[in-house]
Amino acid sequence: MSGHSKWSTIKRQKWDQDAKRSAVFTKLVRNITVASREGGGDPEKNFKLRLAIDKAKGSNMPKDNIERAIKKGTGELKGDDLAECLYEGMGPLNSQFIVKSLTDNRNRSASNIKHIFNKYGGSFTPVMWNFEEKGVIRIGKEDTEEKKAYSEELELELIELGIQNIEKEEEGITIYIDVKNLATVKEFLDNKNIQIETADIEYIPSQTKEIKEGEREKIEKFMEELEDCEDVNDYYNNCDF
Repeated sequence: MSGHSKWSTIKRQKWDQDAKRSAVFTKLVRNITVASREGGGDPEKNFKLRLAIDKAKGSNMPKDNIERAIKKGTGELKGDDLAECLYEGMGPLNSQFIVKSLTDNRNRSASNIKHIFNKYGGSFTPVMWNFEEKGVIRIGKEDTEEKKAYSEELELELIELGIQNIEKEEEGITIYIDVKNLATVKEFLDNKNIQIETADIEYIPSQTKEIKEGEREKIEKFMEELEDCEDVNDYYNNCDF
């Protein structure tokens, strides 16, 4: 498994937040709206909504924006008719990507995302066979060191809760979990006052593609274009940097 590219994405989103706050908020609002439409507007009963709200709070979204997004999802306020679409394809250097879009126009989204793939020599093609949905929790390096979030004792407790793997990386630690156990593990870490960088359901590759130092720039430019595209809410890949 490789989470490095995801850590890079998290950092870029934070660096770009002031300049691109409106675009970031639009994507976060869509996440909240769709989650509340699917499971109701109470985050205590709707874990997907709780994750979407946590992500929005992590980007300093005002409370009023969050509440309006929930009301759009529950039908209390008028909102766009959003649909979740997944696009599979080969990116630069035969890398594999899955792109998630929450959109009010499927044709526009497919066209815009396909254009980015084509621009970098890629194409839409099935790659889902190499990916599996998993719960993923990331804890940043600072909190890992201050709270001693990577200890044998904690690891044993997490194993008892059913985690599948822990990776210690330069940026922090990444915990992989069966989707059905994600809520339990997140609650456990919250109760220990361990600051979670991100907690979400992601598509994780079984086989990764090694990206050498000289090839990195092309892949990163491709990912930056995906992030800048309003039709892209998230993406997942098999790149190992």
